[in-house]
Amino acid sequence: MASATKFKRAQQFVRQRNKVGFVRARNSLPRIIRMTIAAIGAYWVAESLLGHTQPIFAATSALIASGFGASTTMRKVLEVALGCTLGVAMGDFLMHWWGQGLWQAAAVMSLSLLVARYLNSGPIFSTQLGMQSALVVLMPISVDGPFGRSVDAVLGAGLAIVLMILLPTDSRRTPIAALSELLRELAEVLLECSWAVRDDDHRAAFHALVKARATQRHVDKLPQAFSTALEVATFAPTQRRHRHEIRRLSERREKFDLAARNLRVFVRRLAAVLSQSALSREGAEQISALLRELSEAVGTLSYSVRESTVAGQRKYERLARRQLEDCAARLDPRAMGIEGMQGEGLVLLLRPMVVDLLQAAGQDHDGAVAPLPPLDD
Repeated sequence: MASATKFKRAQQFVRQRNKVGFVRARNSLPRIIRMTIAAIGAYWVAESLLGHTQPIFAATSALIASGFGASTTMRKVLEVALGCTLGVAMGDFLMHWWGQGLWQAAAVMSLSLLVARYLNSGPIFSTQLGMQSALVVLMPISVDGPFGRSVDAVLGAGLAIVLMILLPTDSRRTPIAALSELLRELAEVLLECSWAVRDDDHRAAFHALVKARATQRHVDKLPQAFSTALEVATFAPTQRRHRHEIRRLSERREKFDLAARNLRVFVRRLAAVLSQSALSREGAEQISALLRELSEAVGTLSYSVRESTVAGQRKYERLARRQLEDCAARLDPRAMGIEGMQGEGLVLLLRPMVVDLLQAAGQDHDGAVAPLPPLDD
């Protein structure tokens, strides 16, 4: 029985691993094609047009400069390209004076790393400069002249930069994926909270709290994701049409962050309230229904983010605003028939979150606050 259970878990792990690997490979296909074109193209140009013999540094420089990474910004590509180029150039220059050997390679690498740390604090730049300079000294002397490999490195790095500008990946993919996943999980947290209130289950509320805290990983991705997307949309001619869309979502990023933080505060309080059984039956029904509707509104907002056209985005944003405004208009503890400080406190904690979500959906602050019913003293 135990062996059958372990075998089943192993099967599930393999299936999940294959699924994740397939999705990652599929999403990386455009970049793989660009890296291949850069590396092989640089090799061909150096060999056929410049007449160099086995210009391996042209291919490696192009491949390294256009490598993988979710935050492959123009600055990082330039750092890698410059690191490769300077490393090869320093190796060529010092080998011309010192010759080849192990001590020469050690001296060249040490000096290259010192120069790299002086010029730039980035670890990628330092690593590439030191590695390339040492490889030049350790490999056989090139028949293309003392600085033939330096020319190959410049060629490969330059071609990688040109291809990044002309054949970029979709600038919107990374920030939209992170934002969509954040909103999807926020909607799931709200729905789980609704079930927890309905069933008076404080354990389910604690489970929702764990899930709400886990959303921070998506929030942390947003600043770098939007920065990279704006940079690609600025440099790449084919992506410039997306600049307004990316900038519009980036300006609302803070509101998504605040909504996630306010939801975590609410769920933490909800778990405590349910553990004390502080809600009346009528109050629990009202709050459960409200949380379910809020979950639907956040789900609608998630659809708006994933829409490929601006018209589609605005359509779902309008629908999300209407749903959120309907929820906001009900956020009065007394009108909901909720008694006691515990239940009233839960409703009051929802008010700032709904305002943040309305602003994230495109509403200004005054318009986001307007649907909230006034609270009697």
